Amino acid sequence: MKNKKNLFFLLIPILLLILIFAFRAQNEENVLLTAKVKRGDFQVKVYSSGQIESENKENIQVPAKLSDRSLRIWNLKITELVEEGTYVDSGDFVARLDPEAVLEQIKNVQDEMDKSFTEYEDAKIDSNLNLSNQRDAITNASLDMEEKDIIVKESIYESPSIQKKAQMDYDKATRKLEQEKNAYVLKRKQEENKVNRQFINYRQLKERHDGLQELFNSLTITAPKSGIITYIKNPWGITKVGSDVGGNGSVATIPDMTNLISRTFINEIDISKVKEGQNVALGIDAFPDKKMTGKVLTIANIGQSMPNSDAKVFEVKIKVFGEDKDLKPAMTTSNVVYANLYKDTLSIPVDAVFKNDSLQFVYLNDGKITRQIVKLGESNENYVIVTKGLDEGDIVCLNEPDNGTELSLKGMEIYEEIKQEIEARKKQAEEEQLKGEKQPDKSPDHAQAGAPQTIVISQ
Repeated sequence: MKNKKNLFFLLIPILLLILIFAFRAQNEENVLLTAKVKRGDFQVKVYSSGQIESENKENIQVPAKLSDRSLRIWNLKITELVEEGTYVDSGDFVARLDPEAVLEQIKNVQDEMDKSFTEYEDAKIDSNLNLSNQRDAITNASLDMEEKDIIVKESIYESPSIQKKAQMDYDKATRKLEQEKNAYVLKRKQEENKVNRQFINYRQLKERHDGLQELFNSLTITAPKSGIITYIKNPWGITKVGSDVGGNGSVATIPDMTNLISRTFINEIDISKVKEGQNVALGIDAFPDKKMTGKVLTIANIGQSMPNSDAKVFEVKIKVFGEDKDLKPAMTTSNVVYANLYKDTLSIPVDAVFKNDSLQFVYLNDGKITRQIVKLGESNENYVIVTKGLDEGDIVCLNEPDNGTELSLKGMEIYEEIKQEIEARKKQAEEEQLKGEKQPDKSPDHAQAGAPQTIVISQ
């Protein structure tokens, strides 16, 4: 009996605790968080993360000789490159290009040059020999003519037929001498051209050899000025050890840290809010205490796809005001773009807005909770503008009541107005598209026959 009494007294506190917890849980389920509709200035803000870059930078270029097409070397590999972020002084080592391709070309050209020089020397010897033979032919023709002249003079005592024959032989010898002299002039020109061609070929090979030697001597690349080394990032990758670089290319850059930008990407939903010239507040992730300001410099016209996602983003460059020696390239920035500012407008927390299909509504608490359809404007991270459906001081719920889906909807006229506006915009877009399709093609290919045309030539 005594044990039963003790058990009874032990059960009483347990039952009380169960009742207390049940009562609290019931109260917690019925607690609604609320907020007031506020009137005041509404600042639309766009948040993004960016990366510090230099607005102006100096490229550390490959040797200028690599762009000489006559060398027949189109690109070279980077075999050595200082680490990104290294501080260098003017003249310090930055990179070295692979010399193997250049050495191979030097050897090949040297062999060709030796062969060409031999051919050039042979051409000079052949020309001297050929011209010497031609001069001998002139001498022989001259002697023959003199001999024929003597015969003509001696034939005055001979018959007319012998005199005529002697004269004919003399004339023939004269023509022969003239022909040999003309042939010598032509032969000399021919031999000069042949020797010159061989010399030009040799000179071109020598110039190529000298150019290759100059390129070989400049394969070690140094910094043009002091600064921090940053790698070149292209759509196809980063220029690093093992990368190929060609004429007019660069191995790295030295940014001007006195002119900085933050390069960021804004999603396609918020990009319409961002305009050039808008003010920006910047935080530096590496230095939480540093706060900087800037403005939107440029906005890309074409979006880009995010990796492994269908989302589109647009590149935005933000000019950073001021200088800070602690800032380094590629540091992460937290950017807040101050977009549109609305004066004297109503706003509520974004958590107070609920959706049902195409409807947007709030739970209005004016002593009795109802679902009120609202027309919304722009929003920022925490609040959204209300243009219709609520008044200043109204109380809205931040969480859904237990019977929220059973409550009736008020403000259907607002919903109809929103629908009409959407239909009007859709109709206007279709009319503009149809107007563009009907516009006649004014290109030269579709000009009427015989119609005068004006051709503008770019200077």
